[in-house]
Amino acid sequence: MKMAFISDIHGNAVALEAVLKDIEKKQVDTIYVLGDICYRGPEPKRSLQLVQSLNVNVIKGNADEWVVRGVKKGEVPDQSLEMMNKEREWIVSKLNKEDIDYLNELPTELHFEEAGLTINAFHATPDSLFDVVLPAESDDTIKTKLMTSTESDIYVYAHIHKPYIRYINGKVIINIGSVGLPFDGVKKSSYAIVDIEDKCVSTSIERVEFDLEKVIRQYEELDYPNQNMANVIRNAHI
Repeated sequence: MKMAFISDIHGNAVALEAVLKDIEKKQVDTIYVLGDICYRGPEPKRSLQLVQSLNVNVIKGNADEWVVRGVKKGEVPDQSLEMMNKEREWIVSKLNKEDIDYLNELPTELHFEEAGLTINAFHATPDSLFDVVLPAESDDTIKTKLMTSTESDIYVYAHIHKPYIRYINGKVIINIGSVGLPFDGVKKSSYAIVDIEDKCVSTSIERVEFDLEKVIRQYEELDYPNQNMANVIRNAHI
C-alpha cells in the first residue's frame, strides 16, 4: 500500500495540481490530507474543490479553523493580527456557507491500520491545531508532544512547513512539509510517501516544482490583501 500525505496547501492551487500530478505518476494508492487548505493563498475555492474531488480522508488544520472563526489574539504575533484577519475576510469572500461548514466539520486526527502497522496522523499535535514541534526538538519533546494519544508505528504531521523524517525507539515520525508554502528555503512543494509491503516500510519526502511566478502574479492580479505572501512564495521562507 503506497500512501501520500499532503498538507498546508494554503490556497495555492497551482502547487496542489503539480503535487497531484506527481502523486499520479508515482502510482500512489491513496491520499491523506492533513489540513490548511484555503487560507493565505490566491485560489482558496479552487484549492478546496481539488481536495474535495479526491474523495479521500481530510482533517482540519489551524488555518482551516481560522477560516471558520477568525484569528484570535495570542495565536499570532500582535503586529500580524489585523492583517491576518483581513486575509481571512478575503478568503471567506471567495467561499460559500457550504465551504465554511465543510471546513468546520473536519475531524482533527486519523488513526488507522495498514498491513499490520498503525498510523497516527494529525495537523500539529494530537491535542492541538496550533502547537509547533520543530525538526530540531529533542526525542523527549517529540515523544511528549507527538506520540502520546495512541500507540502507533508511524506518526505523521504537518503545520511547520519544514519536512523531515526521524526514528525514535523504533517508531517513525514524519513531517510532510507544505504543498503551497514551503518555509525551508527549497522552492518546491513538499509531501510524503509511506509505502508498506509485507510489514516492510519505505518513507520518503517528495519535492515537486510548481510555477512560482504564476502564483506570485495571482497574488498581485487578484488584489490579495497581504502582498508579502508573494515574497514568501519567492523565497520559500516566512
